[in-house]
Amino acid sequence: MLQLYTEDTYKVPGEPFFGYLRGGYTQDELRAVDDYAFNMGVEVVPCIQTLGHLGQILQWPRYANLRDTNEVVLTKQPETYEFLERLIATVSAPLRSNRIHIGMDEAYGIGEGRFRTMYGAQEGTSIFVEHLARVHGICVKHGLKPMIWSDMLFCLAAKNNALYAYYDQSNNPADAFNKVEGIPPDIDLVFWDYYHTVPEIYARKIQQHRDLGCSNPWLAGAAWTWSRFWCYLPFSFESNRASLTAAKSPVGRVKSFMLTIWGDEGNECDFFSSLPVLLYVGNHAYTEKLEIDVGFMENSFAAICGGSLGDWMYSSRLDEIPPSDMMDARPQLPSNMSKWILWEDPMLSFMSPQYAALDLESHYTETADRLLDLPGPRSVRYPLNRLLRMPGLLARVLSLKCNLRKRLAEPYRAGDRAALLQVAETRLRPLIEAQRELWLYHRSRWHRIYKPFGWETLELRYGGLSARLQTMYDRIVAYALHQPCSTLRRSLGEEDDNMVDSIPELEEELHCIYENAYTSLLLDYGRVTAPSRLG
Repeated sequence: MLQLYTEDTYKVPGEPFFGYLRGGYTQDELRAVDDYAFNMGVEVVPCIQTLGHLGQILQWPRYANLRDTNEVVLTKQPETYEFLERLIATVSAPLRSNRIHIGMDEAYGIGEGRFRTMYGAQEGTSIFVEHLARVHGICVKHGLKPMIWSDMLFCLAAKNNALYAYYDQSNNPADAFNKVEGIPPDIDLVFWDYYHTVPEIYARKIQQHRDLGCSNPWLAGAAWTWSRFWCYLPFSFESNRASLTAAKSPVGRVKSFMLTIWGDEGNECDFFSSLPVLLYVGNHAYTEKLEIDVGFMENSFAAICGGSLGDWMYSSRLDEIPPSDMMDARPQLPSNMSKWILWEDPMLSFMSPQYAALDLESHYTETADRLLDLPGPRSVRYPLNRLLRMPGLLARVLSLKCNLRKRLAEPYRAGDRAALLQVAETRLRPLIEAQRELWLYHRSRWHRIYKPFGWETLELRYGGLSARLQTMYDRIVAYALHQPCSTLRRSLGEEDDNMVDSIPELEEELHCIYENAYTSLLLDYGRVTAPSRLG
């Protein structure tokens, strides 16, 4: 089975602003996907949103009347259900399956926006269940069997929007939902948990789903692809091992398991980097054993995918913290430090105190040297290893960027302009070239496997970084040579005769923002690109 996740990325007749300029699937494209999968014995299930996660469409004036909050649609309104019926009918029409995933996860603030103004304060559980019943009725009308993500049942019962409420072992929502009409009995609940590594945690939550009346809940794990450039394989294996162990246990008895692959925060990650996780989960699902032999994994990944599992695991060093006396425990969640070190402003480098105690320069240099040296004789046996050029190029950029501000600030503060110029020429200029090569490779890779829509988000990030690096170089060189920037850039016809008498950014002292966290942080672009808030 393939569950094809779309929020607004499918075309709906008469709704030009649904998925506006987002490259949505046409009916013919969905039919082609379904035909191809059918020939392979795979069922394609539409996976959409019918409550939250609809901010992409609710931003447009066309849908102002459907808005409760910026992300959640307005329940109770007839227009909302007419609209949702069009979505359900459209996305299911070209597919053979009679199943549909109607989402409803992370609908934080349901009933707290325009709903409250129009209908007054109401219990969140009642609002949710009423909405679920109406959408369920639409599905039944169209001959579809729905399923939903289960997190809001737990969060609403606990009156807590944080994911903590979902995973809190003491939070059993059965009592809260027994007080309302209840959940339609033929709706499947999908319990998603990508974060824990202890089987017992999954097993207890599976039982709580049964307490809600769902005799056969689904379980969803994940390949850690979101908000990063390369799937973090070690934690993906560890978390899925725990969830699958629970699923197979006498207590779990889970019949349906899905592996999710998400592209949050710009979809920077090459989804092919998750192939080892798909192979691991596939092997796990078809055996009663609780452990998968490493040798078998290595051989099957080479035979089926054409890659060296060892080399792909090595690529996870992008987000792996090198050993340090100051860090004696592994972080709870996988860091995405390669992302936020790449995107943080190079001149301000305000996140650098987080990794000041770590030798990331050597770490990333070693990673780049190995990954970029893989082509050659090994490419005959492992042709898929060519994709490891992406993490290799990124590692090379990070090796040049991670300590750049520190290397520049030291000679600047010492008044050594010659040494400052040398750092600019031997570190900053190569970084500009390495960053350009990474951008061009990433652009080529994106257009090879995706539609062009969405690339603009990443290209704006690359463009911003490129401009900042060039400005940084021009100002530092102008300062070091006692020349105005216009002397350096005259060939471009620039008019800038201001002398660079100082570089105030290098005079500022930096402070650690997340004390004792070091690089054990999962941060998005908006947080790390600059200390000033965007927008």
